[in-house]
Amino acid sequence: MNDQYLIPANSKKSMLILGLFTELDLIILGAGVGVTMLLVLFVKLNNIIFTLVSLVPALAAGLLVMPFPNYRNFRIFITELYNFYTNRQRYVWKGWCANDEYKK
Repeated sequence: MNDQYLIPANSKKSMLILGLFTELDLIILGAGVGVTMLLVLFVKLNNIIFTLVSLVPALAAGLLVMPFPNYRNFRIFITELYNFYTNRQRYVWKGWCANDEYKK
């Protein structure tokens, strides 16, 4: 054997909780739902505006941890988008398959 490994594309997904969430994702979701529950308990919901304001923390947390195509979730997508527009703009691609084999 020459220690060449083929890593499956979904190997990191098995390290996530339920295949979707990290601990931080669950903390964000739990905090959003918890704040919403407290607002629902202590704010009179006789007006549609108060009802919508009470639901905003859970909706925002749910949006942040919602799965997004080609990214683990929307929070990671926002982070990558921010990094793309604020960090250096020259991205160097380096293959990891056959090209590295011939340099030895």
